[in-house]
Amino acid sequence: GIVLVAINPYGQLPIYEQDVIYAYSGQNMGDMDPHIFAVAEEAYKQMARDEKNQSIIVSGESGAGKTVSAKYTMRFFAAVGGSASETNIEAKVLASSPIMEAIGNAKTTRNDNSSRFGKYIQIGFDKRYHIIGANMRTYLLEKSRVVFQAEDERNYHIFYQLCASASLPEFKDLGLSKYFYLA
Repeated sequence: GIVLVAINPYGQLPIYEQDVIYAYSGQNMGDMDPHIFAVAEEAYKQMARDEKNQSIIVSGESGAGKTVSAKYTMRFFAAVGGSASETNIEAKVLASSPIMEAIGNAKTTRNDNSSRFGKYIQIGFDKRYHIIGANMRTYLLEKSRVVFQAEDERNYHIFYQLCASASLPEFKDLGLSKYFYLA
């Protein structure tokens, strides 16, 4: 299959804006510069042409930008695939990212917002190739981070969000103020 090598610039670049999505939409692979949107467009076209499921595998080391690349791919599908209903499914898929990141991301020595698990995201399309739903599964969760924390690293973000809410009545029984991580 097609392989795209991308690097994480650790900052926002104008090469992922809406106008760039539309520039790659409908183009053939190789007609434009290599880009995550070109890979997404090729998968989208093959899905429509061959009526077969497609996969995009995003792989790399910690801090390489895998989660961001997956988000850009979903944004591309949301823009070109649209939604078959008024409920804006594509917006819901993209809106789930901050929740997903709070539960599974942590600060490491290489990345302040590093995903500590793999994600399998399945996006469903109808016969007109509009997004009709999505399913996300996680795997290889770093369970060791729950009981151990390396020097200069932080636990999962959700841990600190829970601790910030520790004074609320519904969280009192959790005993969150007892962790040495907070010292």
